[in-house]
Amino acid sequence: MSEIPSSYVYPWQQSVWESLTQRFPQLGHGLLFYGKKGCGKQAFAQHFLTWVLCLNKQKQGACGVCSSCLWLKSDTHPNYVYISTDEDNKKQNAKIKIEKIRDLQPFVQQTVEGWRVIMIEPAEALNIASSNALLKTLEEPGERTLIILLADHYLKLPATIRSRLQHFAMDRISDEQAEVYLKQHLAAEQVSHIPLLMNLANDMPLQAVELAESEWLKRRAEFIVDWQKLVINKNMPMLYATKWNKELSFNDFIHMLEYLLCDLICVKLNQPIKNIDLQLETLVEQYSLEVLFNINEELQAFKKQVEQNVQSNLIIDQIFIQLMNV
Repeated sequence: MSEIPSSYVYPWQQSVWESLTQRFPQLGHGLLFYGKKGCGKQAFAQHFLTWVLCLNKQKQGACGVCSSCLWLKSDTHPNYVYISTDEDNKKQNAKIKIEKIRDLQPFVQQTVEGWRVIMIEPAEALNIASSNALLKTLEEPGERTLIILLADHYLKLPATIRSRLQHFAMDRISDEQAEVYLKQHLAAEQVSHIPLLMNLANDMPLQAVELAESEWLKRRAEFIVDWQKLVINKNMPMLYATKWNKELSFNDFIHMLEYLLCDLICVKLNQPIKNIDLQLETLVEQYSLEVLFNINEELQAFKKQVEQNVQSNLIIDQIFIQLMNV
């Protein structure tokens, strides 16, 4: 399988690329690229900002050899600022601090040659204070300044921010585009699993490629067998907890369990399931809908405990006790 570069325009993004590059430099100064995880918005944004800063622009992208392109490659470009959550605080609900946005003011006000680009990711991590600070920059950005925001869920952004940006959906992908892409980037033996992979990946092909390589995907049926034994026999939760703590990383185990738990709930509600290759009826019969919702709620609480440095093996033990449904 070929490796995807971090700066890239995917086939389903080509129309957005052409629209932006043909209109440049009459773009406005605020752009929002949004779409579900696995649509390639980060790669597109990187490709576009590299092109904007490039001193020798080509039709399909930056030249790659001018001083601007070389600065970006070495992460030393004086006209580019990347803002995200703190590296030491990558928790699920981490926020972008107001100080990072305030520090943009000298950058946008200085006089420089060429364009300046600011990228903010994930835009949903802006809190009320940092959003209000960003408004000032969006309203008075300075000449030849481009501010790019990346978001999975753009409606989580304040309306005051959204109204000052041009919106570009990066996840409008046809079934044909997805299938062509996956056939090019999956191993031959994985191609037959495309419907399953797309189901689990919310119809996002890049996410599907990533899932195809995950260890937990191959272990689901084995885990279902163990889970059925646990809940029917009502004993030995520590035996299964020890086994799966060794078999999968904590994150992989949680991903697998969340997908399966959601499918059990879907069966109860007569909704389509994602794990279309698994037989879940035996498990479904062992739980009420209320218990399944309670387990899911406990699972979210357990994830937060791990973020607070509770040992993951203790969490796995608790999960299997919950799954036993005594």
